[in-house]
Amino acid sequence: MNKNMAGNLRRTLKAVVGLLALASVLTGCSARQVQDNLAGATAQRLVTYAIDDLVSQIPDADFEPFRGQSVRMQSHFITRGDLRDYADQRLAMELVHRFGIRIAQPGEEADQTLSVFYTALGTDQGLLGFYLPLGFVPGMDEATRINLITLEQFHGVAEMYYFIESESRASRGPRLLGRTRTDALGLPIITIPISSLD
Repeated sequence: MNKNMAGNLRRTLKAVVGLLALASVLTGCSARQVQDNLAGATAQRLVTYAIDDLVSQIPDADFEPFRGQSVRMQSHFITRGDLRDYADQRLAMELVHRFGIRIAQPGEEADQTLSVFYTALGTDQGLLGFYLPLGFVPGMDEATRINLITLEQFHGVAEMYYFIESESRASRGPRLLGRTRTDALGLPIITIPISSLD
């Protein structure tokens, strides 16, 4: 093999290695991160709108028979806190206003017991598309990136199912899901909103 061919082979090999490295950086990326932090009005609106959407889906057929009766409500979630308390109060108000149900206070006798199981209360962030991660550069935040073309998703999610119990029977309600979203198209210089909460 002469020197000219060896030089061409080295350049070709370097180009292939460079292209493979570039391809690994520019490959389509997808990430989803569940957020439990509700700092900021957008995150708060997303999750509270999702809770509102969730409770508005309660089927009439499951609660209309209990119009005028008292219901003891107990809820369960993987964490106890303000978000669960907010969801409980919003659900209670829906039962009171839509079905004329009276929510029994602790220690008070009730005609029915409603056991609510929240399976999700929070926000999701997702990123789909192509971007250059810059978090490995010293001094840069690990989430720093340059968008080539991405779909940035920010969703509020509320999900639950429930059991209605009386002395004679117990029945399970359907799984209900409320979701609100605000998405954006990320480009190298600008981010364009696709959907808005307004």
